[in-house]
Amino acid sequence: MLARESADISALIGLIGTQDFGSALDRMLRSVASFDLSVAFAYPYDKRPVVLHDGYTAKVSASALSAYLGGAYLLDPFYVACSGGQPAGLWRMRELAPDQFFHSDFSSSAEVHPCISMESGVLVEEIGFVIPLDEQVQATYSLMRGRGGAPFTDAELERLRIYEPIVREAVRSNWRQQSEVVAAAPRDDDAIETAFDSLCADRLTRQQRNIVRLILRGHSNLSIGKTMNIAEGTVRIHRKNIYRRLGISSQGALFRIFIDHLNRRQLY
Repeated sequence: MLARESADISALIGLIGTQDFGSALDRMLRSVASFDLSVAFAYPYDKRPVVLHDGYTAKVSASALSAYLGGAYLLDPFYVACSGGQPAGLWRMRELAPDQFFHSDFSSSAEVHPCISMESGVLVEEIGFVIPLDEQVQATYSLMRGRGGAPFTDAELERLRIYEPIVREAVRSNWRQQSEVVAAAPRDDDAIETAFDSLCADRLTRQQRNIVRLILRGHSNLSIGKTMNIAEGTVRIHRKNIYRRLGISSQGALFRIFIDHLNRRQLY
């Protein structure tokens, strides 16, 4: 066992900076706990996410990754946590997600994130290593169990946490060999949080758009009230007025408007 672990770590180090780095990372951790999908993103402060490793689209539709990079990442609890300075470590998504996230359309949409569907009777989970890359960039390396699988056990997470320092330093070393290319990429401010500011700006007030942002990210009325320091009943009124102004009657329709908004912005 020790010989195999040493060989996996040695192979990982040798492949830093190559296109096979992500596969070596997966191989090392699969010796600790099984998983179906994996993906690693860097989240630069002023640019779209950068795909560091794609162990994802070989098994699911490539359109899901495209939609994610097009702006749906703004709803991802790992992105939100990284934007807020989440400490390094291994986290279950449910530890970072808002209270109603797994009832949201983002979490169950096959269009943008099929691997974390929480449909009734389905046991699936995403966990992620949060990795600071430099002062303005955080990364996540996510491991996912697809539909029909079981959540990661506490024992599996403890074994994976033993590898966390290796994962962290290997990903950081790999990043240093790619960061010059990323730094040269043009700024993409319009694809960052301003996507929410332009969402239905002709029909919604700024406060209503802030509420939409929280609704889409999976906050309940109670959580929105606490976040915005307003009464839960006031949130209900705002939600009703938002739906009325947009001519919709459900959160699912609101999510559809958001995805269509992102798709239109990518055309220009």
